[in-house]
Amino acid sequence: MSTKIQTSKAPAAIGPYSQAIVTGNLIFTSGQIPLDPDTGLLTGTTITEQTHQVCKNLEAVLSAAGSSLQHAVKTVCFLSDMADFAQFNEVYARYFTEKPARSCVAVKVLPKGALVEVEVIAEKE
Repeated sequence: MSTKIQTSKAPAAIGPYSQAIVTGNLIFTSGQIPLDPDTGLLTGTTITEQTHQVCKNLEAVLSAAGSSLQHAVKTVCFLSDMADFAQFNEVYARYFTEKPARSCVAVKVLPKGALVEVEVIAEKE
């Protein structure tokens, strides 16, 4: 049996999906882009600003699911430009201190023109 996660502390889904699904001891988040949870608008114009917002959104979703970034076991990261890789890593490392397994790929375009999107698989606390 799985449980859908919904919190107002993270942006509402912009499509037919849940912010996260809990099944067993694992939490699977949907990809988060840098949307302000209050306005639904894109936050920041730089990869640094946008990565901070993405990580804050992921913190909120994982918290609502009974976990945290420290319990992440895998992340999948999407960048609109690999030239942003070093700056992205700088911010990412501040939030994902336990260094989960990770994939990071460049994509042609992200929803709403975002520069970054990240999804997480985490264990419940």
